[in-house]
Amino acid sequence: MMKFAFAGIDFLGGVFEALATAGWQPIKLFTRPCDGIYDHNEMVVAQARRHRLPIQLSRIRAGDIEALSAEHGRDWVLVVAGYPWLITGWPGRVRYALNLHPSPLPDGRGPYPLFRAILDSYETWGVTAHVLAEEGFDTGDILAQDLFSLSAAETHETLLARCQMAALRLARGPIARELPARWRAAEPQGDGAYWPRVTDADRTLDFRQGVEDVLRRVRAFGAIETLARVGDTRMFVVAADGWTEPHRHAPGTVVHRHRRHLVVAARDGYVQITRWSTISLADAANTVR
Repeated sequence: MMKFAFAGIDFLGGVFEALATAGWQPIKLFTRPCDGIYDHNEMVVAQARRHRLPIQLSRIRAGDIEALSAEHGRDWVLVVAGYPWLITGWPGRVRYALNLHPSPLPDGRGPYPLFRAILDSYETWGVTAHVLAEEGFDTGDILAQDLFSLSAAETHETLLARCQMAALRLARGPIARELPARWRAAEPQGDGAYWPRVTDADRTLDFRQGVEDVLRRVRAFGAIETLARVGDTRMFVVAADGWTEPHRHAPGTVVHRHRRHLVVAARDGYVQITRWSTISLADAANTVR
C-alpha cells in the first residue's frame, strides 16, 4: 500500500479520493486559502477531515516534507494537482513527487491553460502526469497522458469537466497501478511554452470581430465571465448566442432589446447577450458578505 500526501484544491481534488479508493493511504493535505467564488477547497478539506489528516494552508517547504518522512519513512508520494506554489527540496526526502496538469504538455504550461485551449481552437487536449520539477512549473518528465478531442462548441465548463475526468482516469490507472514502472520510463517533455495567467484584456469582447470569434471568447471563460463595453455600460457576460447576417450597424451597437437580452452588432452579424450583470461575480459575493 502506497502512502501519499495531496497538494491542491477542488479543481482536481477528485484525484485525492480516487487514490484513496484505489487503496493508497493519505497522510496529509496541503492546500491554500480560496476565495470561494472561482477557487474552492471545501471538498478536499472535507476529505482530509474524513480521513483525520493534518491540513496545512501555508506553502510547502522542504522542512514540511522532511517532517512527513521522519514520521512515515521516505517511501511515500507527494501528489500535486492545482497547487500554485513551486515545490522544491523533495528529492532525497520522498520516493516520488508528481504533478497532474490540465494540458497535453509540453503545450499549455502555466497556472490555468483551459481558457486558451478554447480561444486558440485546439482540436486535442488532455491532462498530463509528470515528475515534479524543482526548476520551472510543469516541466518535469512525463509519466502518463490522457488525451481527448475537443469539439467546435467546447465551453469552459465542458472542458473543465473533461479534464477532471481525465485526471481521475490517470489517478486510478497509470498512477495508482503503475507508478514505479512509469517513473523509471518517464520521458522528457521537449520544448514548450509557459502560458501566463489571463488578464482582463484577454477576457474582453471585441465586437469588431466576427460573431464566431466573439462567441468563442464567451465559451472560453463561461461562468468566469467575459467583459464587454456596450454603450456606456461595462458588463460581465456569462452567456451569449449569435448569428451571422449582413448589416450596416457599427460594431458594438445595441440593435434590439427584450427584457435583459441584448442584441449587439458584431462585424458580420449579431451577438445576443443573454446572461450578464454590471457587477462581477466576485464583487457581488463581497457585497453579500
